[in-house]
Amino acid sequence: MNVEKKAHSNCRRSLVYIAAKSQPEMVRRLDELGWNTFIAENLRQANDICCNQNISVGLIEISDPEMAAKFLPQLVDVVESDLNWIALISPLQLQYSETLHTISQFCYDFVTTPIPFDRLAVTIGRAHGMRMLVKKKNEIDYAASAQFGIIGSSNAIKTVRHNIATFAASDAPVLIVGETGTGKELAASAIHALSRRGKSPLVAVNCGALQASLIQSELFGYEKGAFTGADRRVIGKLEAANTGTIFLDEIGELPSEQQVNLLRVLQEHRVQRVGGHAEVKLDLRVIAATNADLEQAVQDGRFREDLYYRLNVLLLSLPPLRDRIEDIEILAHYTFKTYFHERIKNVRDFSQDALTAMRLHTWPGNVRELINRVRRALITCGRPLIGVDDLGLGSPIVNGAARSLNDARSRAEYELACQILRQTGGNVSEAARRLNVTRATLYRLIRKYDINPGAAVLH
Repeated sequence: MNVEKKAHSNCRRSLVYIAAKSQPEMVRRLDELGWNTFIAENLRQANDICCNQNISVGLIEISDPEMAAKFLPQLVDVVESDLNWIALISPLQLQYSETLHTISQFCYDFVTTPIPFDRLAVTIGRAHGMRMLVKKKNEIDYAASAQFGIIGSSNAIKTVRHNIATFAASDAPVLIVGETGTGKELAASAIHALSRRGKSPLVAVNCGALQASLIQSELFGYEKGAFTGADRRVIGKLEAANTGTIFLDEIGELPSEQQVNLLRVLQEHRVQRVGGHAEVKLDLRVIAATNADLEQAVQDGRFREDLYYRLNVLLLSLPPLRDRIEDIEILAHYTFKTYFHERIKNVRDFSQDALTAMRLHTWPGNVRELINRVRRALITCGRPLIGVDDLGLGSPIVNGAARSLNDARSRAEYELACQILRQTGGNVSEAARRLNVTRATLYRLIRKYDINPGAAVLH
């Protein structure tokens, strides 16, 4: 590998320069400005450098349109997913629309040759500054989103965190509703931890996982001799949660007979063990959760109306992942960092195509599905960047096969822009915020794909 570098110091910044030959004069000039410059002859060498150095900016020489079309789309996937690249091109290249289009898609900026070094120095400085700004923003978002363990920066998840903090100040029952995998148990744990009962037990019961014949003894406990095999007194889950919180997951699966018994406990704050006569006073908070439509279950006679209203004093609704697309990348990177120690190969990050595919996926299993896919990819991926196939998501193309990688990206851009615009009712400002792009960038996509923001369909 032809690598030229200057000695590192803590205050020096580093960049990678993909060039066909050694560039001693460029290295010298950049060194005077405080840059460690690494020269790479190809993408593989550039990737090796990025794996071992803290690179913030990339330079790449573009000698012809074919090179632009071939190498620039690979930069974000092969080298660094969030590196700011600056193309160095001859003025002749400016007459090729394909080259200009590719540079506008995959590069932060460009400089024409012969290189005006003063301008290049300013451009590199800005590229580095923007990367540091984005990195700092991501760190702030990451720290804020991790509050209570409820990850995300969308308005929907901010509302969830606000409601968790509000509900924690009360002792009233909470009903948490949401699809499977949206984090109902995590929300219940957060409410308990923030409440005055936070140092007392949190006892979880999955009502859907218990055999109907065992639910009463599990919830209420039993005395010795209450039934065959009852050779000792056993404290039930409700009694075990005394002074703390009982979390009743999948409450909609509770049989009718036990619904009556639970309602009595909630009304009288007392529990009687199976086979016993004495009643035990209870001081506990009840948090229930369900992925079922309890109102419909009440109408169908499958769930007691009085119990439903007893549980549904405070309602916490958890949004599905498909309704908070802007949180997907934050969740993916949070999971990546959480399970990073499990990786086998030198996996560093997600490719841009993988991030796009995750945004387009409907996530029927919600956050739990995302965690499982990312964790599996960390273990099985043999490349520096996790790809679409490593996540098991398939091609991000929705309608028809793509003729090239550029076609795939274009189709993914179009589908995602339409999806977010539909969700925001055509509100461009809100859509741009959710997509984490500027309004100018979104307007560029709208013009590029002839999208009607209101209808989010092609004219």
